[in-house]
Amino acid sequence: MNFPIELPEHFLEKARSLNINPADITEQFVRGSGKGGQKINKTSSTVLLKHNPTGIEVRCQEYREQSKNRTEAYKRLILKLEERIKGKESERARKIFKLIKQKRKRSKRAKEKMLALKKLRGEIKQMRQKVSF
Repeated sequence: MNFPIELPEHFLEKARSLNINPADITEQFVRGSGKGGQKINKTSSTVLLKHNPTGIEVRCQEYREQSKNRTEAYKRLILKLEERIKGKESERARKIFKLIKQKRKRSKRAKEKMLALKKLRGEIKQMRQKVSF
C-alpha cells in the first residue's frame, strides 16, 4: 500500500487500518478559483482527489505549491473516509463531541453568572425604595 506521496506515519496507519487502496483514488490537478489574480488562473495547483468506491471527493487549494496541496488533500481524504467508516468513533467526531460538551459547561456557567448579577441588581433596586412608617 504505497501512496504516491510522503505522508506522516499516523496517516499511513489510519489508511492501513481503514484498508484504503491508493489504486482506488483518482487524482486530478485543476486550476484554482477565487482570489489570487493571474497566478491562480494560470497554474493548475489545486488538487482534486476522488475515492471511487465511496464517491468521496476532496478539493484542496490551501497553498501555492501543488505538492503541498496534494499532501493536504490526501490527509483530508483519509480523515473523511475515517469519519464515513467509523462514524462516531472517528477521531474528528470525538473532538467535536468534546468541544460541544465544553461549550455546554461554559454556557451553563455564563447563565448562572448572569442570573446572579440580575439578582444583585434587583437587590440594589429594592434598597432604593422609600421606607414607609
